[in-house]
Order: sequence, then structure tokens, then C-alpha cells
Amino acid sequence: MKDWDMICVNRDLLVCSLCKLQPDSHNHLFFECKFSVEVWEKAKFIAIPCIRNKWKEIIQMLNPAAKRKVVRIIVAKVLFAATNSEKDDDVDRKVTIGVCVMEKKVKCGPEVFSAPMGQILERLQAFGEFKIIHFGDRVILEEPVERWPICDCLIAFHSSGYPLEKAEAYAALRKPFLVNELELQHLLHDRRKVYECLELYGIPVPRYALVNREKPYQELDYFVEEEDFVEVHGERFWKPFVEKPIDGDDHRIMIYYPSSAGGGMKELFRKVGNRSSEFHPEVRRVRRESSYIYEDFLPTGGTDVKVYTVGPEYAHAEARKSPVVDGVVMRNPDGKEVRYPVLLTPNEKQMAREVCIAFRQGVCGFDLLRCEGRSYVCDVNGWSFVKNSYKYYDDAACVLRKMFLDAKAPHLSTAIPPILPWKVNEPAQPCEGLTRQGSGIIGSFGQAEELRCVIAVVRHGDRTPKQKVKLKVTEEKLLNLMLKYNGGRPRAETKLKTAVQLQDLLDATRILVPDTSDSEAEYIEHAEKLRQVKAVLEEGGHFSGIYRKVQLKPLKWAKVVKGDTEEERPTEALMVLKYGGVLTHAGRKQAEELGRYFRNNMYPGEGTGLLRLHSTYRHDLKIYSSDEGRVQMSAAAFAKGLLDLEGQLTPILVSLVSKDSSMLDGLDNASTKMEEAKDRLNELIVSGEKLVQANGSSKKPWMIDGAGIPPNASILLPELVKLTKKVTEQVRLLAKDEDEKLTETTSCDVIPPYDQAKALGKTNIDVDRIAAGLPCGSEGFLLMYARWRKLERDLYNERKERYDITQIPDVYDSCKYDLLHNAHLNIEGLDELFKVAQLLADGVIPNEYGINPKQKLKIGSKIARRLLGKILIDLRNTREEAINVQCQDSTTSIEVLKEYRDRQQKNVIKNEESRKTCHAREPSMDPDSDEDKEIKYRLDPKYANVRTPERHVRTRLYFTSESHIHSLMNVLRYCNLDESLQGEASLVCDSALERLMKTKELDYMSHIVLRMFENTEVNLEDPKRYRIEMTFSRGADLSPLKKNNNVEACSLHQEHTLPIMGPERLQEVGSYLTLEKMEKMIRPFAMPAEDFPPPTIPQGFSGYFKSAGVLERLGDRNCSMVQCN
Repeated sequence: MKDWDMICVNRDLLVCSLCKLQPDSHNHLFFECKFSVEVWEKAKFIAIPCIRNKWKEIIQMLNPAAKRKVVRIIVAKVLFAATNSEKDDDVDRKVTIGVCVMEKKVKCGPEVFSAPMGQILERLQAFGEFKIIHFGDRVILEEPVERWPICDCLIAFHSSGYPLEKAEAYAALRKPFLVNELELQHLLHDRRKVYECLELYGIPVPRYALVNREKPYQELDYFVEEEDFVEVHGERFWKPFVEKPIDGDDHRIMIYYPSSAGGGMKELFRKVGNRSSEFHPEVRRVRRESSYIYEDFLPTGGTDVKVYTVGPEYAHAEARKSPVVDGVVMRNPDGKEVRYPVLLTPNEKQMAREVCIAFRQGVCGFDLLRCEGRSYVCDVNGWSFVKNSYKYYDDAACVLRKMFLDAKAPHLSTAIPPILPWKVNEPAQPCEGLTRQGSGIIGSFGQAEELRCVIAVVRHGDRTPKQKVKLKVTEEKLLNLMLKYNGGRPRAETKLKTAVQLQDLLDATRILVPDTSDSEAEYIEHAEKLRQVKAVLEEGGHFSGIYRKVQLKPLKWAKVVKGDTEEERPTEALMVLKYGGVLTHAGRKQAEELGRYFRNNMYPGEGTGLLRLHSTYRHDLKIYSSDEGRVQMSAAAFAKGLLDLEGQLTPILVSLVSKDSSMLDGLDNASTKMEEAKDRLNELIVSGEKLVQANGSSKKPWMIDGAGIPPNASILLPELVKLTKKVTEQVRLLAKDEDEKLTETTSCDVIPPYDQAKALGKTNIDVDRIAAGLPCGSEGFLLMYARWRKLERDLYNERKERYDITQIPDVYDSCKYDLLHNAHLNIEGLDELFKVAQLLADGVIPNEYGINPKQKLKIGSKIARRLLGKILIDLRNTREEAINVQCQDSTTSIEVLKEYRDRQQKNVIKNEESRKTCHAREPSMDPDSDEDKEIKYRLDPKYANVRTPERHVRTRLYFTSESHIHSLMNVLRYCNLDESLQGEASLVCDSALERLMKTKELDYMSHIVLRMFENTEVNLEDPKRYRIEMTFSRGADLSPLKKNNNVEACSLHQEHTLPIMGPERLQEVGSYLTLEKMEKMIRPFAMPAEDFPPPTIPQGFSGYFKSAGVLERLGDRNCSMVQCN
């Protein structure tokens, strides 16, 4: 009988002759058949009453007593002998495995040699214990189940066109052992039932809610949609959130993004070519044509995990690039999607077991989301195999073999043979370890050094000038609007940020903007500001709260009679509109280019070395950003260049960038000290006071008060005011022409000329606007004039004859912006104003953060305290990870490691005692003490074809504003001036200190980089084991702004983008800064680890480099099943 598809035998001869239900076998006849089992049980009761129905146990019981002359033993031997010949026949019979699936799911043969099902079935057959029967599509679809082949074990699972109910009828008729239960496979087609089942078994799922519709577009009372959230049964889901159809076979899943990130929607779908998702920036409303699940979007660091179970005791996990990032599928040279095996935590392994049991699917795949130290199941797929892993095929075949033999041939041994009966020459993949250092920035320290950590603190890219409009309003419409959004509280402040709120304000402002015929100066100024507010709100096509926000603060109140009672109502309020500071096309381009530079230069080795590290999950990447929109978008653009991503920034921002305003925003408690510095700075500039050398040192010019202030600053100030007025007047004439054109149309007919949200997707200038003679970007002449007019007024108070030096950086900022982006407007005097403003700004900006080195250190330590603490934790965690890797090396004794840790702890205590102003104990050395919320992916060394899967590079990127860059740099260069560190040399060499003093401005995309290397040839206890390399970049190079007739200037005018300066050393060539020295110098100014938020590690998680719970390779021939350490 060659194939069961050939109907040439009477199938009734193959079933039990008594019950006519199951295949005839020795096991069935004695232990299972409902007729013969009664005879067997009575005979067994006489001879061997206390034994289970397991042939192995029966034989083990009889062997020792075979020669005894006891009546019971003799009866047992006769009974066993009577069945022996029949048993021998049964032992020789192979277990039949029926493969009842659609033919497209069973690909085997040389043309598709790597197809998982074919690979595993071939291995099962190679054991010699099984006979594989392929039912085939014709039998499955056309034959009645009574004529289907009879088998002991059945592999059956649903796919497109598969008759699941028919397979259920066959299983009920023949009762084979089922790898995957058939009835519960119906659940997998309804996402609602999948989540219900997961919750029933206590398996974590994302927070979700159901919206059930009986017909398309049915309106539901319990479902509410607003600009940035949906509400289901009173439960609110803020964007970003996920929308899933309840139909499990519908793979069109949507992610909706908040307006603060630019808005839009990303559609996920099954892979089509190299695409797995598409971003639609114009889609902001959810679907209504069916029933959906809404759930929280969980940021996973741009990585998804797919888990594959083979029985409840075996789980294999692979990670891949998430489709939510850019939708481009990473493929290897063979066209297969790039995935790498990763280790599961003990909790995740338990989740895999529970999923397998809950759905009664022996072979099952499910999707795992890792977010902030916790894991969630977001989808269960049913039958799934790993692709292109010969090791997995071996393991799966061994596990399935044991399952089949336990179910149908328990008398056979399930031990894995020492040599597997098949031989497959697995193609060797390139085996890569970490590339060695040799970037050339500092110099070579030998090939034994390996890069361990990259920490970068980066300023945002080029932006539009930050603006603010203040006006007092008494109009009823505006006061009512304030009450509408503050809950009707007359004395409460109101903040308007959402699209609905800003649209209401725009509608009111359009009505209130008066004609310009009124001649009263005060009224004209008020009308001018209202027009400015209207112009700002109309800018962009739609609202994005990340760039515009309005505050309404009540100033005056009055009692108003309403019916029989009096109530208080506001009569005047202060309106404050903040706008601008938007990342320009040039800023995005700068950030992307810097990301590409990091990819190719900060990670030693080949240009693709970082991408190889990242794709194999040996690159532990985390990106942090402040709350400001320009900083967030700079971080997203940098990530795009660093990881070679495609598409728009919004999905990248939401997927990869974490906001941490407490670490990267604000001035903390440094405001008072900064005000003192500004007051002293004002005295030095306005009075022309001669600068005094501190400590009598003329060799270190950076030690004087107000270093960098030009000696003729008091003379330059009047010149600055005169040139500012000249520029403002020219812009006023341009604005007047624009205003006259606008008055020819009604207020409500004004069409916004520029879509700011769409501009975020561009890296090139808007050529049409430039050709039309309009300002670059979203700013019109009216707003441009308002910007210069405000600078003119604030810079010098003519009535009081007083200069405000805090406006100097803003004047310089506006000059630089217009020279870069609006040179085509040919504003006379702008070049000259830029030169004067730059001279003054070079003295003002650095000294705002401290008038001398000691004050700079105090202010810097206050602003960057939390950031410094996090950097120290990053370095310590990297060291601890390397130590734990070393623990796995048998050549390193536990005593040596313990001695090293004890010495480190003693150094910590000693350093703490030496500090005079100590107020917190030393942070824990536990590598999981801070990184608890960070997602960690670790290669599974059993499956990853990588030479050093345990070696990792940690990258931490912190995007922030100018204040934090200056503060961090001031601490690094002046930390040795602290009383607790007297006698210590600075972390920054004298030549670098001199360069920094001359640098003055840390411009857009300026950055400070710390790289830590490990010398594996040095003893673990040697301080030189870990070396720190420090570099910095001044950011944007301003020199093209000063050149009018060269190639650089022409390129600048075409692209509006300044190049980024390369890195500069902060240490002498050949110097050696150890991690121990770095910690000692920075610790007094850093926030202790215990002051950071408490950990949220799920119970049972013990870290990736501790021995608990790691699945051993099934190929360990000493084990008969998968075990845990």
C-alpha cells in the first residue's frame, strides 16, 4: 500500500475488530478497547494487581521475580507469555502520523528544502518509529471522513480553505492523538475570544476595550471619538492606540498617532514584497465599518518577539524589526526576513506554557510585546513553525517524537539517541563577533579592546526662532472660551493645546480682528497682536499642540447678577501665545546626517557594523528626549539615519524615542543662580568693567569672570540696537504689502499657505515659496515683522534708557535664522547685524550658565544632576554586564570576581566618606537597579550563528536643549574645582579647555560623546580594564554664513543647511581615563540611583545574565526532555 490516497484496501481490516473505532494495536486491545479492557483488568487483578497499564512498568516488575515459584508470579508469566507474540508484533508496528493539512502547508523536497513542516517530518521519519501519511487536498476536500486514512496521531490545523468541521468529525470518529485540539482552533478566528481566553488563564494582555457593531457605521452610545483619544464605556484610550478588527483573519491593523507627534495613522498588513506597513499622515479618524478592539500602544523599542511552542515544555523565541517603525522588511541575501533567536525570561517561559495549555495547541505561535520590563501577549496564531533554523527542526522533531510515543507507544523509549539519525549539512552563516576598536579619534590601545558602551548627549537641530505674544483681552468671546475650558471657574487659568480648543480660539479671533481704520495707538497695537494671534493659528493647515499653545490667565473679575443670585465672572485676562521653535527641514537633515555619521564612525569596523550589531540584538539601544517638539523630532530623525530607516518621522518617534522631561527639560533649581549670573553679566557688559583674572593665573584665560565678553561690549550695544531697528523697518514694509493683499479677501477665506505637519516629512526647502519671494518655511511676513518688532522693543527701553542683555541671544538667533533661510529676501544690514550680535552672544550665552568656572560648576550640577546620574548608571550597568559575561568563562574564578566587587564597593564607601557635602549613599551596583524599565533582547546562543552572542554594545542617546549641553560640559571640565576633589586633575585637558573657551557657542546638533572600551587582556581587577574616551562637537559650522563668494555659500543658499563639525578630543592623545576615575570625578554632582523612580520588574525576572530559567538545548543527549537550570 504505497499511499493512503490509493483506495485499494478495506480500511475496516485496520481497525479494532471489537469496538470498530480505533486502529488495532496491542496497546489498544489491552488498555483502551472498552470490550477487551474488562477481561484484561480481571486477569491483571489476579496476577499483578498493583501495577499501572504501562508495558514498561509491567516488564520492570516481572524481570526481578521471573525465577520465583510463587503462584501469582507463575500466573503473571503465563498471562504475559500468552500475549508476548502479539506484543512483539505490536512493537514492530510503526506509529502512523496523519498529516491532515492543505498541501501548500507541507512543502518538502529539494526545491523547498528549508520548509519547516517538510524538514520536521523528514526527521521524524528518520527515527524509524513512524510512518507518515499525507492525506492530500483531494481526500480532505472530496472524500467523506469515513474514507480518510486511519492514523494513531493527527496533525491538523486550519488554513485558508480548510474544512475544520470535517476534521473535527474525523477526530471524533477515529480518536487519534491530536497535536493541536481542533475545537479550540475556532477561537483563533475571533480576537475577542482570544483575549478572553488569555485573561481566563491570567496571561497578561495590553489594556483593551471592545466596540461591537451589528451593522457597518452603526452609531454607539458608549463609543466617543475626539482628536487625541477614543472612549469606550467610559474607558479612555489616548493616542497612540491600536485598532484591531475582531476577525482574526483580517490583518489590517491600524495605529493612530497623537497630534503632538504630528498625527496620522499607520496601517499594518501582511508582508507585501518588502513592505509590512504604510503611514498615512492625513488619516486621523478611526474606522467605523465593523467591530474593533482598541488597545494601548506599547512602545517596544522597535522590536517584536514571536514565540513558538512545541508542547508546553518547549518554547523558542525570535525577534524582528517591528513593522510599526518604518514598514520596511529586513531581508537576508536569500530574501528571507531577518530574525534572530532571543532568550525568554522565566515569566515569559511560563506564559508560553500557559498559552499552549489554554488553547490546547501543542504547536503554537504567539506575539509577545516587551514594554517597561513587562511582557504581554497581543496575538495567538495557532500552528506555527520557525523558518530556516536547522537546530530548531532538530529540537521540534525530538519533542514531537516524545509526544507521539508517550501517547501511542509508551513501551518504547523516548530517550534521545546519542547521535541523531539524520545528517543535514547546515549552510554556514557568517559568524561575527564584536569589531575591535580603532576609530583613530584618540589612538590605538591594542586589538584586545572591545567597544562596550556609547553615550551621547545631543542638542536638537536647526529650528525656527521661539516666539511669544502677550496681550490683555476683554472681549466676551475670549473670556467665555476661557470659562468653557477651565470648567467655569472664573479665577482658574486655562491652557489651550488640542486641535478643538485652538480651532475655537481661531474662530473667535477671526471675528474679533478689527479693521485698521481706528487711529488710537493703543487700539492699533491690540489689533496688531490679534492679527498676529490669528496668523499663528492659521499657520500649518491643522493644529499640532507640540508647537503652539495658549494660556489664558484671568486678571480682573466682577459680580454679575444671574436670576436671584450673584456670580463672579472674569472681565479681563492675559493671553499668552507661545509658538515657533519648530524643527526646520534643515534641522531634520542635520539630525539624519549625524545619525549616519554615528553609524559609520562611532562603532569601529565596517560601515555596516552597527546595523549587524543591531539586527542581531547585540546592540542595546535606548533613545531619550526632552518634551520639546523640536528635540523629539531631532531624536527621531537621528534614529532614522542611525538605523537606516525609511519613511516619515512620526512612527519612528512613537516607536523608538522615550520622553523624559525630568531629566532633559527645565532648569531644575538653578534659576536663582542663573539670575545672579545674568545680573553680574549685565554689569560687566553695560558698564564696560575690566575683566579680572581669578587666582592670579594668566596662563588659563578661562578662569576669569566673564571670559569671552568682548572688551568693547558697551560700545557694541548701541550699534546692535541701531541695526536691529534698521532690519525691523525693512521687514515692516514687506509685512505691510502682505497685509494689504490679505485685506482684499475676507478673514474666513484666508487659505493657509503652508502645511507645517507635512513639512516634517521633508528634508528639502520649499522651492515654490522661495521662488515667489516669500519667507522660507511656515512664517509669513506678518509674523516675521512681529518677531523683529518684539526684539526691537525688548532689547532697549527708550523711556527708561535701559538695555536688556538677555535679548542678545534672541537677536543673534533671529539673525542667524534669516541669513540661513531668508537670504533671498536681501534684507539690508542683516550681515552687519549678525557680526555684531555674534560678538556679543559669544560673551553672553556661555556666561548665562555661570560667570566663572566655579559658578558654572554649581549651575551645571543643578541642571544636569539627573542626567549625570543616569550616565553613571549606564556605565556601571555596562561594566556589570561585562562582569557577568566573564562569570560564564571557566578560566575566571569566582573568588577573583568576588574580590573585584568587594574592592569596588570599598572604593565607593571611601569616596563617599571623603565628600564634605555628602547627602546620599552610593547607588547600587546591581545591573538591574536602573535599567529595569528598559527592554533587553538577548541572543539565544543555542540558535544564533554569531561568534560572541553574549557580547553587547550599549548605546544611550539623550536629546536635549542648549542648557543641558552647556551644563554637562561645564561639569566635565570644571569638576576638579569642587572642594571634595582638590588636587585632582580635570577630566578635560588644558588644550581642550582652551578650545572650549574659544568655541563659545554649542550650536545646533552639538554633542558630547562618551565611549567605554574593555581591554579583555587586562585582569578584571585592574582599573585599566575599562577606558573612557570623551569627544565633543561644536555642532553646526557657521563659517559658510560669513562667506559670500565661494562654493560653500552657494550650497548653503540652495539647501539652507549648515554642515556639522566633526568630533574633537577632550583628552590628550595617548591619555588613559579609567572608568574608576570617571566615577570618582562625576559622583559628587550626580543624582544617586536610589533617587530615581523605583523599579517595575515583574516578579520572577532575574536578569539576562543570571542562570535561573534558561532553556537548555534539547540536543543535549543526556536529557530526555527540555529542562530549566
